[in-house]
Amino acid sequence: MSKEQNKELLQYLEPYGTDITNLVLWLREFVWDLYPTANELIYDNYNTLAFGWSPTEKQGHTFCSIAVGRTSKNIHFGFYWGSEVPDPKKVLIGNGKQYRYLLVKSKTAFPKAYIKQLLKDAYTNSMAKVKDEKLLRQGLTIVKSVSPIKRERKNKEE
Repeated sequence: MSKEQNKELLQYLEPYGTDITNLVLWLREFVWDLYPTANELIYDNYNTLAFGWSPTEKQGHTFCSIAVGRTSKNIHFGFYWGSEVPDPKKVLIGNGKQYRYLLVKSKTAFPKAYIKQLLKDAYTNSMAKVKDEKLLRQGLTIVKSVSPIKRERKNKEE
């Protein structure tokens, strides 16, 4: 099962430190426990480490994601098609045409029950976007891109 396939992800998370890594892995486990047959798509980019879950290998079918900014170290728990997911409590941030997210500061502040409902709606929405069932895959972890150059965090005086 892909939940255990995290060697590359742990390597990509190393620069972020223990606290961020632990919170990100907790969020990852939260999603895997709910959607064990989804595929994890990993993007270790210049500005951000991002990974999301999709019923296919296509980014356009992604229903949720976790992203960590290289310089801000903010953790986003996002919905690729978040503008199409009902959010009656208005917890999601973003007013663009598509992506919505929640800033995650701690496990205790993360609204698990509410996010489970958003995930259910996001997954249903994602599956409706899959027009060719031959694209469906199950339980894979796929590294989609790795930027050879990473943005470095600027040193700040404390």
